[in-house]
Amino acid sequence: MRLVCCCCGRYQVTVELVRGRHRYRLTHRYPARFGGGKNVLGEVGTVVELEELLRRRTPLGLADLREAA
Repeated sequence: MRLVCCCCGRYQVTVELVRGRHRYRLTHRYPARFGGGKNVLGEVGTVVELEELLRRRTPLGLADLREAA
């Protein structure tokens, strides 16, 4: 599953199942005009930790994310 921010789509949260546990990885994508690429901002194991990570590293909250098509 992949979630992206509603405002610009540059912040992404991917959810992966690793050894029976969910891992939430927050990344920031750079626009192509700046060379593209991704920067991993953090990886956490719970939704509560994800909310705190979003608050610390981005101007977003959980309500600002939507599922990517």
